Amino acid sequence: MEEIDDQTAIDLINETKIVTFLTGAGISTASGVPDYRSLSGIYQGFDQPEYLLSHTCMLQEPEKFYSFVKTLYHPKAKPNIIHKKIADLEKVKTTWVISQNIDGLHAKAGSQHLVNFHGNLYDCYCRKCGKTVTANEYLISDQHNRCGGQIRPNIVLYEEGLDEQAIEKSIQTVTQAELLIIVGTSFQVHPFCDLIHYASPETKILVINQTPIQIDRQAYFLQENAVKIFENI
Repeated sequence: MEEIDDQTAIDLINETKIVTFLTGAGISTASGVPDYRSLSGIYQGFDQPEYLLSHTCMLQEPEKFYSFVKTLYHPKAKPNIIHKKIADLEKVKTTWVISQNIDGLHAKAGSQHLVNFHGNLYDCYCRKCGKTVTANEYLISDQHNRCGGQIRPNIVLYEEGLDEQAIEKSIQTVTQAELLIIVGTSFQVHPFCDLIHYASPETKILVINQTPIQIDRQAYFLQENAVKIFENI
């Protein structure tokens, strides 16, 4: 990757007419939402966190599953400058967001052109009757008070397949982008990181991250806290 400075990155974003963002947990840490695998991340202190967030655990050990999933919720978290500026860009250019995040902050910031690639914690439903349930109700109990069924958030658990519509829309928006911006993600989770292969050869790629990532495409790299960059867009 070719390293660039702050102003070059800002100019690239401001000058491009069709932009697609690929965002990860790193953009929400400034809102008080921890990431997953860092030393201060959600997974620290848990034995086999992937199992606790799996379809098998939900079915076979629902109490363990529920106890762990509740730690993912931060209902008081508010969108930070990154979420807000991405939403603002929709007003002046074609802007899409494909996010790994399940925290709902892009939607809270006002992003309309949004694909929640792994779902949304605040979209809950009863597995028995299919009725929608509020996240507030779920945080009180995972048993539906109307039918006794198990409530779950509409997120993609380990062992579950992705939503086909989310995949199709993601591919479409990546294909159409003039600039693809990868921000706040280690870019190691498949198939999210594979979306880059659908970008046109003419599409420019900008990575804004605290640490380098591995991609097999020519890209610009800005090693910086994204908050600092988006404050100046």
